[in-house]
Amino acid sequence: MTLLDAPAATATGTAAPLAPAARLLPALAAVYRAQLARAKVSRIPLLFVATFQSIGILVMMRGVVDPGDNPSAHAVVAGSAVLVVAFVALNLLAQYFGRLRHTGGLDHYATLPVPPASVVLGTAAAYASFTVPGVFVTAAAGSWMFGLPMGRLWILLAVVPLAGAALAGLGATLGLLAPRQELATLAGQLGMSAALLLGVLPASRLPVPVQWLRDLLPSSYGVDAFALTFAPHPDWARVLLDLGVCGAVGLASLTLATWAYRRAAH
Repeated sequence: MTLLDAPAATATGTAAPLAPAARLLPALAAVYRAQLARAKVSRIPLLFVATFQSIGILVMMRGVVDPGDNPSAHAVVAGSAVLVVAFVALNLLAQYFGRLRHTGGLDHYATLPVPPASVVLGTAAAYASFTVPGVFVTAAAGSWMFGLPMGRLWILLAVVPLAGAALAGLGATLGLLAPRQELATLAGQLGMSAALLLGVLPASRLPVPVQWLRDLLPSSYGVDAFALTFAPHPDWARVLLDLGVCGAVGLASLTLATWAYRRAAH
């Protein structure tokens, strides 16, 4: 049809066919690449802050926790490393989706022929993967400070995506459900504070009611899985169990975030 024929087609009421909706995986990959490219430009200073903050906590805890092969040292190093994920995937993602919702940014995604799940999953994956360098730097620095072996830091390749998925889903949900942008920022800050207090401090030294609250924190299972690998002979069955729980919670939180996205977009 030529341009001259277009008015006639309109007059007859025949609408041009819409482009088919993109499939989940290609759309997810496109969102992931776009968000990762954006993060490289605007999030590097914040990643530095997250890493510097976690290393600062390690220095502070070095003064009160004995180094060497003991559960407290294991928990401090593991919790400080996963805290980098909490700062970026939970705190920043809550702020990002909160800003998108309350500035009309979700309208842009709503006009694209992509599944809502791809927007949530792609953005969450980009924020979580962006934390990998900071997590490894923090874990290596903590292992050196506390005299722990570095030979099993490879477990972080499983801990980061699983804990990142759980925290990113939670952060996205908080940002999308918050009635105001300021409340989304506040919720993200409170969530990161919970990850700091409940994830870095050794669980055995917490009061029993606080230990129950810690069990509700998604990233605590990733922290426990990483901490167990510092032992000379790790209980790998327990490590896999903690990683499985972390993955299940991550799937649930991302599903909840997808529902929150649909609700906010409509």
